[in-house]
Order: sequence, then structure tokens, then C-alpha cells
Amino acid sequence: MSERVLLADDDQLLASLLNFRLKKGGYDVHHSSNGKEVKEYLKTEMPDIIVSDIMMPYFSGIELIDFVRNELKSNTPIIIISSAGNEENVLSAFELGANDFITKPVSPTELLVRVAREINKK
Repeated sequence: MSERVLLADDDQLLASLLNFRLKKGGYDVHHSSNGKEVKEYLKTEMPDIIVSDIMMPYFSGIELIDFVRNELKSNTPIIIISSAGNEENVLSAFELGANDFITKPVSPTELLVRVAREINKK
């Protein structure tokens, strides 16, 4: 069975590119384009890894980390991708429990390497 990736990003172009590359890499990908969809999905499913943008409608990537770690009590790896790579966001993400942070523009190849690394740590 292939690992399940939750891809949360409201940038449709980037999401479709990453979705394509992740699927090609053998992952089962669920894409959500906003925080509401992410929360609904996580209430019933827990993927093997979460890849999330910071800036999303309704529910930010930072809030998502907090939700997964503190409300759902899950240790599922979380990789944050963001063009908002300012130090404050990076530190907040790590303090709340993110496993990795990639600044946009994201190289799909680099993302695949980092996803594999986090999944293999489990």
C-alpha cells in the first residue's frame, strides 16, 4: 500500500504540479485547497505525511500544525512550504511541531526527497 500524503495548498498551479510528482513518486495524494477542507479531512483520515502551505484561506498552515499536534495528538510528519519564509513563520512552524520547512518556489524533486526522508523516520 502506498503512503498517503495530504497536500494542502491554495495555489492550484503549484498544487497540481506537486500532486503529479508525488503520485508519480508512488504516493497516494489527497489535495485540499483551503483550511476548512483540511480540517474536515483530518477528522476522518490521518495521512502518513502532511505537506502544507502557510498562507491558506480559513485556516493557516501554522494553525494546522497546532491542530494536528495539540487537538488530534498526532505525530504525523508535517512539511511546511511557503513563500512567506520569514524567520518568524519558520520559527513558529518548528516551535509548534513542524518537521521540515521548504521555501517557495518548491522543487518537486526536493519535496519528494524530503517527504521520503520524513516517512522513513517513522
